[in-house]
Amino acid sequence: MPSPPSRLRAAIVGTGGIVVGSHLPALRAHSDRVELVAAMDVAPDRLDAFLATTGEAGLAVAGYTDLDAMLAEARPDLVLIGTPPSLHREQTVAALRAGAWVWCEKPLCLSLAEFDEIAEAERATGAHASVVFQHRYGSGSAHARELIAGGELGAPLVAHCQTTWHRNVDYYAVPWRGRWETEGGGPTMGHGIHQFDLLLHLLGDWTEVRAMAARLVHDVESEDVSTALVRFAGGTLATVVNSVLSPDEVSRIRVDCADATVELTHLYGHSNDDWVYTPRPGLDDEARVARWRAPAADVPSSHKAQLGALLDAYERKVAPPGSGADARRTVEFAAALYKSAFTGRPVFAGEIGPGDPYYSAMHGDHPDWSPAR
Repeated sequence: MPSPPSRLRAAIVGTGGIVVGSHLPALRAHSDRVELVAAMDVAPDRLDAFLATTGEAGLAVAGYTDLDAMLAEARPDLVLIGTPPSLHREQTVAALRAGAWVWCEKPLCLSLAEFDEIAEAERATGAHASVVFQHRYGSGSAHARELIAGGELGAPLVAHCQTTWHRNVDYYAVPWRGRWETEGGGPTMGHGIHQFDLLLHLLGDWTEVRAMAARLVHDVESEDVSTALVRFAGGTLATVVNSVLSPDEVSRIRVDCADATVELTHLYGHSNDDWVYTPRPGLDDEARVARWRAPAADVPSSHKAQLGALLDAYERKVAPPGSGADARRTVEFAAALYKSAFTGRPVFAGEIGPGDPYYSAMHGDHPDWSPAR
């Protein structure tokens, strides 16, 4: 039976844990607006297990082991991609060329060159590709961004962005992890990218990065820790730390503005209570401080919240949040962090373009980091 006109036809590419645990619940939460009609996975056993799950939920989902066949036969309006990172660019471009919008797990691609290939497919088709950065979404982050952008907290001066997680050797036993060709980088690309994307979302354009990276514990191609000093266009200075070596795991963003500090502390997701506002000493303006309090509605950061924003954009026929230049800024930041760390010099926004080795690969073909060396 055809889908009602009011519902979009969605298809899933990759049926592993992130899709089952996050994408599928998000689709169910918006079942009045979008219908899952197809799923594709190269592993038949995994696909069958996924189809059994959707069947138990009363969904009629067609299964495929070939992406092109799924796109041609199912004709989805929206494709959700939850495969390993090395497949994202190819699968995103294929879906765009089939006329579908794309919502892809981070990272959307492994380099600025790949991002620009996706952008060209968007221009050619009129469809849009958006990356999953669910930490931007939810009432707490929206409220903080509005306060900072509106000057309610005073000018942002100093910021800290911390992703200090722990991953053991078993984590890196998965063949595609820790390798440039298949993961695109270490915790900078695979873990901390969520937090520093949120930092950029709150503070806007960055202008300069000075960074360091190292392999301190794990026998991998990419780094297992990176740090950066960042200057923003508005003058804010920030530190960024990305680690998979930290037994006490935490995700944290702190922005010290002229009149208040706003701090978010969580691990894999946040709600209103995770955001704390501290007025500067001597600030005596109860009405102003009252405006900083969390909004009455508590919408946690989640795939559900971001999917809702994407569906809103689709209905309005506008580019979704987390796409276009907004998404490219985050990829460029990662490339700049690696280039600065590996060359030992500052990197400025806009300097990495075609012909620069860090444009086509995050390792920049550096002799100490390139897998080919």
